[in-house]
Amino acid sequence: MPLILTLIGILTLIFLVVFVRLDTFISFVLVSIGIGLASGMTVPAVGKAIQTGIGGTLGDLVLIVGFGAMLGRLVAESGAARRINNVLVKLFGVKNIRWGLAVAGFIIGIPLFYNAGFIIVVPLVFTVAASLNLPLLSVAIPMLAALSVAHGYLPPHPSPSAVAGQLNASIGQTLLYGIIVAIPAIIIAGPIFGKTLVNIPASPNRDLFDIREVPDEHLPGTGISFFVALLPVILLTAFGPLKTSLPDTSALKPLVALLAEPYVGMLVSVLVAIYALGIQRGQTMKAVTKDLEDAIKAVSPILLVIAGAGALKQIIADSGTSQYIGSLLSGLSIPPLLLGWGIAAFIRVCVGSATIAGLTTVSIVLPLIQAQSVEPELMVLAIGSGSLMFSHVNDPGFWLFKEYFNLSISQTIRSWSIMETIVSIIGLIGVLLLDLVI
Repeated sequence: MPLILTLIGILTLIFLVVFVRLDTFISFVLVSIGIGLASGMTVPAVGKAIQTGIGGTLGDLVLIVGFGAMLGRLVAESGAARRINNVLVKLFGVKNIRWGLAVAGFIIGIPLFYNAGFIIVVPLVFTVAASLNLPLLSVAIPMLAALSVAHGYLPPHPSPSAVAGQLNASIGQTLLYGIIVAIPAIIIAGPIFGKTLVNIPASPNRDLFDIREVPDEHLPGTGISFFVALLPVILLTAFGPLKTSLPDTSALKPLVALLAEPYVGMLVSVLVAIYALGIQRGQTMKAVTKDLEDAIKAVSPILLVIAGAGALKQIIADSGTSQYIGSLLSGLSIPPLLLGWGIAAFIRVCVGSATIAGLTTVSIVLPLIQAQSVEPELMVLAIGSGSLMFSHVNDPGFWLFKEYFNLSISQTIRSWSIMETIVSIIGLIGVLLLDLVI
């Protein structure tokens, strides 16, 4: 019965989000209440579980996602993202431009959320393709594949950060493993697959471009642009291992432990960006603060989705459903990482949202982490890979790509949807191979 209730709940969630088009947060709360009451929980217990789930899920994630949004906005609005792109295009040359754009997309995609990154890089892609007389989609796909991988795999992006928090996975280690798995996924889904799209015509609608134009002579310097964009990666991957290697008697231990906290690393990165990409370049603090406020407004709907998923997770746990599902799954011969990927992929295809797919899957696979020997960081990546599977008409990203490039639905499926599928499958293969060596 608990398994049937959970299945009905997930199908109801899919129905409310996809067909009724009800707000995702409200849908999560309604489904959570329904599963809780149907499972025999009292009304106060349901309310307590929802409150605990929302609070426990958001926690310091609000800080990580919020600071990540701020950093992305400053990198974009200052022109640092464009500087990074220009440098890599010049470095790789015309012959290897697809590889240069893939690298640029990955670097830009680490601090920028996907939609913001998309809007930033599409005009750059169009400019590069037009100036070099190259087929547009063959140039665009490498950069967008890199953005998608960063969105699905890597903290501080909302879904992987939230999944890592739910599974008690190390953010720094998840980021390190994620970069390792991301490289082959980007190579195959980006430059290699992109070369097969030369015969699909595309002409972006310039009216959709809405980005603060910064003249080339006023762009931030190359060094500071790369440094600020990559600072979260540097801090998260450097101080995490250092914290565990220092002896407890070391005077540096407290400072290193503080900087190893993901939200502190993100805060330091934002403060550096405020000065280096804002104040030092002549902006007033009022103007910089306005950019930060806009970033928070843009990310607030994502935080509500994460909060709703946290409520569902807690209901499934408190009702005993989590333990029941765990006992059933523990007897399956399917490897846990493959199972996590498969569940996320199924929900992604049904719902369309990678974030919803990732966060809903956590509720189901959490008992596996507790019952079996599974590296939580690899499970984060397996779920992240599955959550990118075959984007189609129920995914806003599908329509964003279609409308910007003026494609038919068939052309969008042949390019965008296939690219997302490749990213998902190669990500799974990378996770399974990494599982053999760690």
